[in-house]
Amino acid sequence: MSSSNNSARELLGLDRVNLVDYVQVSVASPETIRRWSKGEVKNPETINYRTFKPEKGGLFCERIFGPVKDWECSCGKYKRIKYKGVVCDRCGVEV
Repeated sequence: MSSSNNSARELLGLDRVNLVDYVQVSVASPETIRRWSKGEVKNPETINYRTFKPEKGGLFCERIFGPVKDWECSCGKYKRIKYKGVVCDRCGVEV
């Protein structure tokens, strides 16, 4: 029983110990943060209370922060991973 348990551990790689010497974390520079940015929040609104969709230009804007649903633009024109990187001509959201 123990030999089969040991062989299973070997197959799964549980016997190997991953040794990490160190992990370094640093604060991003203002230039790096500007390179990461894709837009500007111009509206203090968050979500439309009728449609429950993010307001355009708001704090949860899909154009700025990406789509709410993975691989789907805001209007639903482009759905699925095959459209990865495509910017919708209707809503302006990058899939």
